Formats: sequence, C-alpha cells, structure tokens
Amino acid sequence: MENLNSMTDDMLVSLYSNGNVKAFDVLLSRYKDKLYSYISFIVRNREQAEDIFQETFVKAIVTLQRGAYSSSGKFGAWLTRIAHNLMIDCFRQEKNDNTVSSDAASYDMFNDASLSDSSIEDEMINVQTLSDIRRMVDMLPDVQREVVFMRYYQDLSFKEIAQITGVSINTALGRMRYAILNMRRMSVESGILV
Repeated sequence: MENLNSMTDDMLVSLYSNGNVKAFDVLLSRYKDKLYSYISFIVRNREQAEDIFQETFVKAIVTLQRGAYSSSGKFGAWLTRIAHNLMIDCFRQEKNDNTVSSDAASYDMFNDASLSDSSIEDEMINVQTLSDIRRMVDMLPDVQREVVFMRYYQDLSFKEIAQITGVSINTALGRMRYAILNMRRMSVESGILV
C-alpha cells in the first residue's frame, strides 16, 4: 500500500471515508499548525482559539463521515473556511468585533537562532521593524487584518481568500489595498518606516 504521507488530500479523504482513521491523522498533521496559527492570529485568545480549532476538526470529521464533502483539491481552504465561519459566529456571540490588542505577540524574536548570522544591531533593527509592522497590522480593522494575515502569513491567493471569507475577489483586493494604505498612513504618522 502506498505511503499515506505521499497521498493527495482527496485520496486521504476517500480513505478516511472508507474507514481508514490514519488517513485523517495525516490530514490533521498537514494542516493543524497553519490552521491554528490563523485562528489564534484572528481570535487573540488562546483558549478560544483552541476551542475553535477543535470545533473546526470536529465539523470536518462529521462532514466527511456523512459523505457531504465534495472533493475539489482544496481541503486546506475548506478547513480554513470552516474555521472562518466559526470565528464569525464566536465574534457575533460576543458582540465584541472591534477589540484589538497589540500585547499578544506570540513570537519571541530574541531567541530565534536564524537571526544569529547578523550583528546584534541588525537583529535589534529587525526585531523593532517586525514589532512595528505587527503593531500596525494589529491596529487594522478586522477584515483588513484578516486579509493581510491570509495573504502574507498563509500565502493564500486572493481567489482563495475570497472563497474563505465569502466575498468577491475585488472585495478581498480592496481590503488589502486599504490595509496597505492604512499601514502607510500609520507609519508616516508615527515616523516608523518613513
């Protein structure tokens, strides 16, 4: 039998639908990190992110077991769409759409070994620049922040972003354009990246 890790997502979905539980384990391992980072970036609450992450995979399992998943070669985008919808539901329940926190940086750049080839001054400038950019991204409206994250952190196309968020490609492009304009304005106003 062919190695499960070398199979396509659709092949794994088919195997899982036919009772091979290990096939779903491979799918989970392929998408768990990317999906969790997306959820935690948007939600900004660890416990809530973990709940949404688990609920996403529960919904995926139920849909697959019912045979309601239509294979299109976009399993990852489908999972992200489920998570997106769950986050929207969560935000609606809380009625707290505009909460933004810049204190929740989860990345420790000072302990990143990949930065060790440059000088300490270069590292400090790098850290400060990334911190400034992260702060500006955090201050963007939710829909703009989400598009920036999907595009630059998840490397999704605007077509995929539009499908996941349920908007047209032009709307996704417009949100990115306004996000960039807002970040430029913020950088000029604060003297960050002039």
